[in-house]
Amino acid sequence: MAIGTHTVEIPVEVQVVWDYVSNLENWAPTVPAYKEHKIISEKQSIWTFEGSVKGIKKTIQAQVDITEWEEPSNIKFELKGVSDNFTGSGQFTAEELNGKTTMKCTVEVRAGGISGAVLTPVIKWAVPKVASRLTESIARKILVFS
Repeated sequence: MAIGTHTVEIPVEVQVVWDYVSNLENWAPTVPAYKEHKIISEKQSIWTFEGSVKGIKKTIQAQVDITEWEEPSNIKFELKGVSDNFTGSGQFTAEELNGKTTMKCTVEVRAGGISGAVLTPVIKWAVPKVASRLTESIARKILVFS
């Protein structure tokens, strides 16, 4: 299993953060290796990622199911591979103190099946980078739009 966690402080109120992250269309394109997404329902979507690892181009699809949606500070989700055998989960939290908001992103991914042995080293390398880049990117976008 691979885990990535990143925390950033943003000089805005928690409601500003919520207004941004509660709309998937705002931040989905900021996810590293993002190619596209398709909304299935209010709490389910399919995300497509494309990237290269050691010169091999790979496209991966993941089903994302929102499991908790608690305004203004908590979003939890589950991941399931559509194109590859993996599962995972994640969470965005936001906490305001003195007019600033601490936003934290955590992502966990587990590879399974026969391909798990091949995917695990890549996932262990990529997941912490994804959590960090995603959190920093969302923070920058919030600052631009606030």
